[in-house]
This record gives sequence, structure tokens and C-alpha cells, in this order.
Amino acid sequence: MIKLTETERMNKGLLYDCSSEEIMNVQTQYVSYMKEYNSLGLGDEKRMEELMKLMFAEVGEETYIQPPFYANWGGHNVHLGKYVYANFCATFVDDGNIYIDDHTMIGPNVTIATAGHPIYPPLREQILQYNADVHIGKNVWIGAGAVICPGVTIGDNTVIGAGSIVVKDIPSNVVAVGNPCRVLREINEHDKEFYFKDKRIDINPDKPYSEQK
Repeated sequence: MIKLTETERMNKGLLYDCSSEEIMNVQTQYVSYMKEYNSLGLGDEKRMEELMKLMFAEVGEETYIQPPFYANWGGHNVHLGKYVYANFCATFVDDGNIYIDDHTMIGPNVTIATAGHPIYPPLREQILQYNADVHIGKNVWIGAGAVICPGVTIGDNTVIGAGSIVVKDIPSNVVAVGNPCRVLREINEHDKEFYFKDKRIDINPDKPYSEQK
């Protein structure tokens, strides 16, 4: 039997020692950019854009992560599409890969986690961990304080209500809320007419807003 390194075990989704020197030496290298990024703000956009390209596995045009944000690997395993926006205090537990597609919006204090620990207590005593990738589709809106758990996929255009705990896959084109998060309803024609409760949309929802100003 060929003995795998801790890095190989991590990359295969097996249990591994997340505190091993082999892992920690590499992980530590990636968080320095995050520390600088979190010291910046309005007026520092040029440097922030430079740092995002260094921090993240992929980052599309016009994507913006509001500092501060936190990530176990400094964003090294986070793949961001175009026009992605994350508000204050996003937490990416990016020991595994996190994929976030174009035009997705993330509210403040959202946690997206790929890391898990075994239920069997003696294994947790040994600081063993496993990772399961998270996939978030296009044009998703994740409300404030939501938690996305390891291995979850969220489909395109879906809304995740504030404070939801997402433990299972959520399909496209739905509103889903709760703990655990469940589909409340599909996105429908009513949503083309009203944007909030009885607030009626006063523009053409199927035409670019920039052309209606």
C-alpha cells in the first residue's frame, strides 16, 4: 500500500491532519495578502484589485470583496466569476474549493465552509479533517448571516434567505430559507411585478436599467 502525504490525502477528500507541518507551512504563505487587503478600503481599489488576483484561485472582472473578509487559505482555493460581490465579513473556509459564478451577491457575515470533521470523537481528538467543495451558481443572492455547509451546490438565480443554514443542495430559480434551508417557492411572475412586499417595480425588468435612466 502506497502511503499518501497529508497534502495528497487532503486533495483526495480523505481524512487528514490539518495541523501537520506539511500543511501549515504552505497554508501560512497564502494568508499574508489577505492581511494587507483587510487593511484597505475606499480609495484603495487599484491595490485591492492587484491583491485579489494574487489571493484568489480565479477572479473575474468587476468582482469586489468588501474588506474585511476571512479565509483559511487566504482565498487560495476560492474561484470567483465576473461581477461577484461579497459584503463585509465574508468567511471562506477554503480548505477545499469554493466556486462562485458570475453576478452572485453575498450579504454581510456569510460563511461558506468546505471543511468538516468526523462525528466519531476519537478522530476529532486527533484534529482530523476532510473537505468537500462548494458550488454556487450564477446570479445567486445569499442573504446576511447565511451559512453554506461543505459539499453544497446552489443553482443559478436562487435566493437564500438571511440566516439560513444550507446543508443540502438547492436547485435553480427558487427562494429557499430556514434552518435547515428548504425551498420556499419558485421565482415567478409576481417577482417581475413587485420587488419588496407591496413595492411595485417601476421600470422594465427585462431591459437594462442603464438604458432606462
